[in-house]
Amino acid sequence: MSNGKLFSRTRRVALRSIGLLGGLLAARQLQASHTETHFEDTAEHRIVYQCNKADADYLQHILFSAGELIRKYGDNVEVVIAAFGPGIHLLAEHPQREIPPELQQRAGSLAQYGVAFHACGNTLQSLGWTEINLLPFAQVVPIGADDIMQLQEQGFAYLSW
Repeated sequence: MSNGKLFSRTRRVALRSIGLLGGLLAARQLQASHTETHFEDTAEHRIVYQCNKADADYLQHILFSAGELIRKYGDNVEVVIAAFGPGIHLLAEHPQREIPPELQQRAGSLAQYGVAFHACGNTLQSLGWTEINLLPFAQVVPIGADDIMQLQEQGFAYLSW
């Protein structure tokens, strides 16, 4: 076998291996973000908020409540805001529904304090969006309702307005 053919074959095998490894790592990350938050498992309090409306007052109440829990419990609370349906626009880089910029800024601030924002992959798909269309702190989960159910199974209290 000539050096050129050997190099091409070796390169193909290496690229295929890198692709397989990348796929496995992405699947592991997707599974981890689907069932875990970035908090330590030592938090005594755990809550997941359903966020399924784009109404400014509704979003303001969810963000205010999440902030109050962070202020009260600090590192002793895990907070997840699960966005799907029209609520996904809170997490959009360029929302297609009217979302006040200050609410997106508040969400970003809460994310810096440890609040996890989960975005429903099904909703993204229905809008023709990908992770690229979301604010940097948003974590995509495959199915928003399943995410909420799994978080409840892990002991998260569920809150819906």
